[in-house]
Amino acid sequence: MLIALVAYLFPPSLARLKDQGRIIDGEDGTPIAYFPDATGEWKFATPAAAVNPLMLHMLVRIEDKRFWYNPGVDPVAILRATAQFAATGHVVSGASTLTMEVVRLLHPAPRTFEVKLREALQAISLTEHYSKNQILSMWLSLAPFGGSITGVTAASRLWFGVSPRSLDPAQVALLIALCRRPEALRPDLYPQAARRARNRILAQAAREGVINAATATQAEAEPVPRHWQTLPRQTPQLTIGLATNTRTTLNPALNAALARLAGNILTTMRPAESLAILIINAKTRMVRAAYLGDPGNLPRAGFIDLSQAIRSPGSALKPFLYGLAFAEGYAGPRTLLYDLPHDFSAYGPEDFTHSFMGTVSTATALRRSLNLPAVALLNRYGAARFWSALNSVGVPLALPHGAEPSLPVILGGDGLTMRQLGALYAGLATDGCVEPLHFIYGQKQVCARLLSADIADEVANILTRPLPGYLAKGIAWKTGTSAGNRDDWAIGFDRRHVVIVWTGQPDGGALPGAAAIGRAVPILASTFGLLKIYPRQVLPPAKPLSLVAVQQKTPLTMAYPPPHAVLADIGPIRLRVIGGVRPLTFLIDGVPLNSVPALRSAHFVPSGPGFYHLRVIDANGASVTEMLQVKAAESLPSQ
Repeated sequence: MLIALVAYLFPPSLARLKDQGRIIDGEDGTPIAYFPDATGEWKFATPAAAVNPLMLHMLVRIEDKRFWYNPGVDPVAILRATAQFAATGHVVSGASTLTMEVVRLLHPAPRTFEVKLREALQAISLTEHYSKNQILSMWLSLAPFGGSITGVTAASRLWFGVSPRSLDPAQVALLIALCRRPEALRPDLYPQAARRARNRILAQAAREGVINAATATQAEAEPVPRHWQTLPRQTPQLTIGLATNTRTTLNPALNAALARLAGNILTTMRPAESLAILIINAKTRMVRAAYLGDPGNLPRAGFIDLSQAIRSPGSALKPFLYGLAFAEGYAGPRTLLYDLPHDFSAYGPEDFTHSFMGTVSTATALRRSLNLPAVALLNRYGAARFWSALNSVGVPLALPHGAEPSLPVILGGDGLTMRQLGALYAGLATDGCVEPLHFIYGQKQVCARLLSADIADEVANILTRPLPGYLAKGIAWKTGTSAGNRDDWAIGFDRRHVVIVWTGQPDGGALPGAAAIGRAVPILASTFGLLKIYPRQVLPPAKPLSLVAVQQKTPLTMAYPPPHAVLADIGPIRLRVIGGVRPLTFLIDGVPLNSVPALRSAHFVPSGPGFYHLRVIDANGASVTEMLQVKAAESLPSQ
């Protein structure tokens, strides 16, 4: 009683037990990422309930027969070991219990008589403070199994690639043998010694009645593992910051398939170019799969979570402007807009193709992502008002320091994250309500309405058309390309999924070559190939308008400057035409200007005030002329 009282007052510290690695789970509870503890040790908490009962039964029968009812030490074993030592003069068998081993694992120390005595007292204390199942769980979490492997969970995963619950008799026997001499019996280094030790445990288990002889014989024939298994570490940019046992929304199989797809695509990309992809459940806003960059690749900044990097959206915000304009009655899908040159207070945007389509429907303008109609629509709706509408639903557009919202925001003159863009499109794909994306299972946040469900559906219908490179119908999609191809986006959605793709350089460098339609859209199509599609209804298309038709039927016409214009001599004058057949030649007083023949615009720097004769000739010989008058700026009437 005195020993029990003294022991009770001095329980061992469980600090080492609390220092564990982390396991992150997928949506179904399957582990998707493992991380070692702070010292680099693979050590994970292993409750007794998570282990195959055969492991517990064999462990107790072989290592500590009286574990379930001894007080932490085994008096019978102590008497036996003492008698054997007295008779032979050396140690024949030990008297340690599993509880004493737990104390030793909690507080490693040299094997002296004083240390053994302290371990015995603390083993009694441990039994007084904790249940036998809790003590067994401590052993299962702390036992060494060679190298930096600690605990049965890490040993099961690294040596056999299975969970502790799935261990078979041969694997259980090897682990019991290995924990006795973890370095001398490592199967990757000493396979023959490990096999012999395992088979001795199997034979002993058969004698003890834990397994039958046939099972033991069958288990003895199994090979021992010769190397460690690779532990999964899916989406490390996200999972590395999560607490152990966090259940994410990621689907393990889909997430792994997405990583393989992205890895194959990266082999075709430039060394500094990277890629990020999100697959989102449109209704729940849960992220089902995420590829956030090339893990460990320094030139590609693989340590950065690219879904949280602020990037230019290019034209990807246009659908939301159109939706807001529809709600205000400024336009509808059949409203006619003008894709013609126009200067908005010295801001003169152009379309990506550097050509203009003339009069088009709103639906066509959105599908073709024409810039001039979108800027004109924003000019009417109000850039500050558009910025405030997105800000009110949790998507504040980042602007240059000190800048106010202005017309370029609709063409990518702003910034937002991939997660924010995904939240916007999830709302567009469903009911017009915007809610932050969820990576943690069970999270739910407030949904803020941007568009009504009817208007969201109307905009989505406009965007639903064949996706290049993908045979299935019923996918709505949109692209976005920022200046210099720094950010190429492709976003698509059906009735259940939203897929968002970004490509570019993480450092913001410009990329040569194709824009999003040639770079990000093929990746979008490949990603949809991983999914079961729930197609949107495809509405009968209106008669399409094509650039080819415009080039053939629209006569060559001067767009700027207008007839009889008087221009100030304050710098380069931007000359623009519509129609005609390229290449085009611009001449001033009969002398060709230095221009790009494929473009419908050119710059002319007057040599001074006076009259200039402008002529533009197309590939078919058609021409248009205009007389330009240039005056000194101070001679013009003030406005």
